[in-house]
Amino acid sequence: MSEERKLIGYTVGNSFIHRLSGISKLIFFLIVSIACMVTYDTRLILGVAIGSLFLIKQSGIAFKDLSFVLAFIFTFAALNIIMVYLFAPQYGTEIYGASDVLIQGVGNYNLTSQELFYLFNLSIKYVSTVPLAILFLKTTHPSQFASSLNHIGLPYRIAYSVSLTLRYIPDIQEEYHLIRLSQEARGLELSRKAKFLARIKGNLQVVIPLIFSSLARIDTVSTAMELRRFGKNKKRTWYTYQPLNGADKLTILLAITILAITFFLFWLNQGRFYNPWS
Repeated sequence: MSEERKLIGYTVGNSFIHRLSGISKLIFFLIVSIACMVTYDTRLILGVAIGSLFLIKQSGIAFKDLSFVLAFIFTFAALNIIMVYLFAPQYGTEIYGASDVLIQGVGNYNLTSQELFYLFNLSIKYVSTVPLAILFLKTTHPSQFASSLNHIGLPYRIAYSVSLTLRYIPDIQEEYHLIRLSQEARGLELSRKAKFLARIKGNLQVVIPLIFSSLARIDTVSTAMELRRFGKNKKRTWYTYQPLNGADKLTILLAITILAITFFLFWLNQGRFYNPWS
């Protein structure tokens, strides 16, 4: 499958991020993501966001491999921010205890500096966590990802299921592309030339065969695993397991440091929010 059509999946590389153990990358991602989710301190979130974008660049992953996923996620984020403002236009004013009106609106829909600041904090949360998630998935081999999940306590049966899912994402995308081409060869118009409703109906004719072929693939894989007595033992070893080295320990230490800074900022700000108007 060509790289241009891959939505997400492991990409072979030789950056220092690729060389890290899946365990350290998973721990870093989870701890830093939790830290960014629970705090609204702009200084911390913005620092993590800049660091996330820097790591994406250092990983050597081409932007074209991420453009579709990033566009989809950040479009969803933009819609979420718009809905937050529509349903709570004065929430920022309540949080920060001030009201500096920038644009006079109708009723409660006055655009204030405090609301903009809150929405800005909400938006950079996506910038800080989404690139980390994509970076982890793009630089961690599925089998190593499964071993990482197993070594932090997740049952290996579930961890292996996650690994299989990640492995089959590119295959499903390739199969979708092939089914779409075959339908177009039969005269079905799925491009932007067709009307919107016609495109929806046409894509259903692609998705339904894709579902049945995926179910057949699942049945084949599950039968093969049963024949090999997968799940008989309570524990298993991992061929791709990579022990922690110095760089991995520094990565985990950095994540713990960010979490410690988060708790310190909780104490300093007397809560989750950094308030420049206090």
